[in-house]
Amino acid sequence: MKRIPSCVSSFAIQIILVASISVPFTLSQPSFHGDGDLVDQICRKTPFYDLCSSILHSNPLSPKPDLKAVALFMVNNIVANATDTLSYIEDLIKQTRDRELEQALAFCAESYIPLIKYILPQAADAISQGRFGFASYCISDALKEVSTCDKKFSSITQAPLGDRNDIVQKLVDVASAIIKLLLKG
Repeated sequence: MKRIPSCVSSFAIQIILVASISVPFTLSQPSFHGDGDLVDQICRKTPFYDLCSSILHSNPLSPKPDLKAVALFMVNNIVANATDTLSYIEDLIKQTRDRELEQALAFCAESYIPLIKYILPQAADAISQGRFGFASYCISDALKEVSTCDKKFSSITQAPLGDRNDIVQKLVDVASAIIKLLLKG
């Protein structure tokens, strides 16, 4: 069977995920007033404004998003990034000859698989169903999984997943902040 390049499969996954949240959602949510648009106001309440703003403004499918749609979009973005990171981990495992590095990478793959298959989809479902407390729990669990992976490389000067794990952690932090806004609503 011919393998599809990871960049093509990641792009296809992102398109599917973006399309999956383009349906309008209704929700009683906190009101955002002021000069900026809703995305700007939401992102100012997250720990990584620039990252949040860049991602949410890149969403061409919802020119007027609501808070629930923003949270779903962010969770789906985490899935896409985590999926890309897992593919990268799998490629590194195939290339390495270092047994210790291979074991650390395998541990990380085992952390990312449930993140992609179960934890983040459960967070998205919980958001869709208005169960924001459970969504928040799932997002906290996602952060623990990525942090645990990161710790496997504490003895290595140049951690092979450092930047990738860092981006996923920041995305999770942004999603967590957005879900907290939903909990206040």
